[in-house]
Amino acid sequence: MIPNITKGDRMAGLLVYLAGPGRSNEHTDPHLVTGSAPIMAWHNDDQLNRDAALSIAHQLDQAKNVLGVDVKGGHVWHCSLSLRAEEGDLTDQRWAEIANEFMDEMGFTEASGKAPVSWVAIRHGHSKAGNDHIHIAASMVREDGTKWSSHLDYKRAQETARALEKKHGLEQLSPVYAMRGLRPGEREAAERRGVEEPERRSLARKVRACATAAQDEAEFVRRFRRTGAMIKPRYAAGRDDVVVGYSVAERPPKGGRPVWFGGGHLAKDLTLPRLRGAWADSPELADGAVAEWGAAARGRRPVNIGREAHEPDPQMWEQYSNEVARLRESLRAVPMEDHATWAQVARETSGAFAAWSTATESTPGPLAAAADELSKTAQLRRYPARPVRSVGPSARGASLVLMAATMGGTGTAAQAIMLRQLLNVAKAVHDMHKASNDLRRARQISDLVKTQLSQVAAALPSVPATVPAVDSEAAEAARTSAAGQTPARSAGSVLPPKYEQARTHATTRGGTTRPDIER
Repeated sequence: MIPNITKGDRMAGLLVYLAGPGRSNEHTDPHLVTGSAPIMAWHNDDQLNRDAALSIAHQLDQAKNVLGVDVKGGHVWHCSLSLRAEEGDLTDQRWAEIANEFMDEMGFTEASGKAPVSWVAIRHGHSKAGNDHIHIAASMVREDGTKWSSHLDYKRAQETARALEKKHGLEQLSPVYAMRGLRPGEREAAERRGVEEPERRSLARKVRACATAAQDEAEFVRRFRRTGAMIKPRYAAGRDDVVVGYSVAERPPKGGRPVWFGGGHLAKDLTLPRLRGAWADSPELADGAVAEWGAAARGRRPVNIGREAHEPDPQMWEQYSNEVARLRESLRAVPMEDHATWAQVARETSGAFAAWSTATESTPGPLAAAADELSKTAQLRRYPARPVRSVGPSARGASLVLMAATMGGTGTAAQAIMLRQLLNVAKAVHDMHKASNDLRRARQISDLVKTQLSQVAAALPSVPATVPAVDSEAAEAARTSAAGQTPARSAGSVLPPKYEQARTHATTRGGTTRPDIER
């Protein structure tokens, strides 16, 4: 069960929206399932209309308005509780039980030992993605005029959701891994702009690909600029030689404004401090990185030219395929409780698929799906104090050669071998989740291989018999499903026609929105 919290100051606007048709007419039956006793005494579970919504909003606002209480940042607390579509639907009675217990634990009711607040839970049908869910609208002003404290409410909501999942037999989300989800409206906004997917997703893959392929920070900046997207540094206060964060944006169409995202808002493992943990560092490299950041901020050409401008030696394909094979063997000795190591492995493997996707998929395809799926294991709720560095076999070298997959001199047999080795690592991650009883994540990885990566396998030649077999039922299914097929090449194929490289520098001048600063 996924809680999503927003806050504001327009209770009437929120209730009218929840009782209305929705952005895509997805609100089919808006009605109350539970709420504060005084409100439920006046309103039953009949379908809500605009007049009823305004009446409920007036009752929710009564304590604030009558007692004249002002809440900084707004008094409206809104939280949706949603299930995955695969979990099916709950009854109104089950949702009422969950909502009441949730509000008890969050401190809104008499169970807190304090005066209660006014609140309601509304159910209005499936979301656009098919998820069963409810919306809770609550005032942050208690009936005695005191204020409900929102301190750490996001954390408390997650902990409460985990406890309710267990109590009510719902699918339990991982207490270890936590992927950044899309914000409400991001998909719709991307559709209005006519882009293939929300920028947050495409930018996260580009950052992950470039960061994994780079050996130092300066190379990362140069590689990212070559994707055609925009990047700029966030300097320490009062300094222009100390970079503490970054923001990225897709290049907008002519006349449009870029939408900026800080690294931490892309994914929990893509903050600049997390990325730096995997790169080489020295005073000379730090100076080089500052110079490249400055060039990016001013829209100037890169200061230096590095590995990103040259095609890797073809022999590197075999070298790094063998290294990924050794990585898989080394994972047999990693305990499933070593979450930091598994997150590091998933981050590098996700980066390899992201690099391959960036190089070969003009629109998000199966390689992008693989990168996105494995990135979920790369993001921990809590990270160790010191970053985990790759000291043995790694998938970082795979990212280096896959980033150049569209360049000449690379045989497709080498890509087929690399895919098999990466599938072996994905199988190891799958087995770790399965052994940890995280069956949801294990199933998602298995489904990814069967439904997505089988398309990649189908587009590549057979792997030579000398290459070790994939030790995975799911990956074997991908191989056998591809056997004997001659699929038509389509847009987004792993082996598309060559196309011109993106420009090597990005102009950041002109109108921009306020950057989504990394925290």
